[in-house]
Amino acid sequence: MCDEGVGGAFCRLERFFDGLLFDGFLPESLDWLAYALAGFVLAATIVNLLLMVTAGYTWFERRALGRFQARLGPNRWGPFGMFQPIADGIKLASKEDLVPDGADRPVFNVAPIALMAPAILVVALIPFEEESFLGSLNIGILFIIGVTSVNTIAIFMGGWASRNKYAMFGAMRAVAMLVSYEVPMALAITGVLLVAGSMSLSGMAASQAVPFLLVQPLGFLVFLAAASAEMSRTPFDQIEAESELGSGYHTEYSGMKFAVFQLAEFMAPIITALIVATLYLGGARGYGPIPGQLWFVVMVAIVIFVLLWFRATWPRLRIDQIMSFAWKGLFLLAIVNLFLVAAEVFVLQDSETGELSTESLWIMAAINWVVTVASVVIVANVLGQRHIQRLEPVASPLANMHAEAD
Repeated sequence: MCDEGVGGAFCRLERFFDGLLFDGFLPESLDWLAYALAGFVLAATIVNLLLMVTAGYTWFERRALGRFQARLGPNRWGPFGMFQPIADGIKLASKEDLVPDGADRPVFNVAPIALMAPAILVVALIPFEEESFLGSLNIGILFIIGVTSVNTIAIFMGGWASRNKYAMFGAMRAVAMLVSYEVPMALAITGVLLVAGSMSLSGMAASQAVPFLLVQPLGFLVFLAAASAEMSRTPFDQIEAESELGSGYHTEYSGMKFAVFQLAEFMAPIITALIVATLYLGGARGYGPIPGQLWFVVMVAIVIFVLLWFRATWPRLRIDQIMSFAWKGLFLLAIVNLFLVAAEVFVLQDSETGELSTESLWIMAAINWVVTVASVVIVANVLGQRHIQRLEPVASPLANMHAEAD
């Protein structure tokens, strides 16, 4: 229950229901009802708002990819094709729900829900204001890491239950990729924990007198690359490579089950942007005259666009390149960032309070930017393939068989 004077949307809503229900209507013994109603209303609001934003993002991403690739994108349903998400929803809802004869039906049906549920749970801990919008945990970042790991199980469930070799191959690739990229991502987050001195998301946002993007640029790059792989988006979308696996783990899905898979896939960049804005861009803390909530929304939009830019620009990597990049590239950079940040915190923190001043954060930023540039250049040259000479193309002797026949 919220104490008097405590802010936050949840507490304000609870006090509203408390005054509405118990001023002459219900006994005080049912005061838990106001708490339950406040939670239900906020949860329903967040879930529906997230679904609407995701539907709008599907239109934005398809239009933006069209511009990147010199084509139109959706442009028939509504002005500028803005009603395309509605048309897609109606079409998918009317499709027949097909299940393979050999499928494990319970697991097959649960897999799409298990993939989308973690994304909704993560939003509950994102601090949209000084007090968290839905809930605040003192181990919020550990909760997010644990909950998002369920995606690996959900994807494997979909591939295994389908009894389809292409779906199974895609699911096995997903397990290998997601487990591999969780390691450098966790190491990058550990660097944030060392500087912030807190595991709660609100505490991390409040500690950013200097945005951690400037303080830990190497950790930011590692986290962003690992997050792109966790979302299975280009250039890391080997788990649903249509050239070899069809649709991968959701090959056998149709109708609303397929729609839920796609909804979770398009929801992933939004959730990732929310986490990135909280961990590295100050969250809703705000800087200067810009209100914190406006700053937060703008930063989330910028991160979403950067992730979309990656998808539109980079070609798909091979699975061996993806795994090599995780263990030889990102893992090494994450280790360098972790040890560097740990040494800086040990030297620069206040001996009595253990806190870092703004001046110390700027000193860390200056050092870390130099190390980041040097580390990226070294790793790129070590892992790069400039030394491999490209062979000159040779025409096949079969290429002009028709000319000889003439």
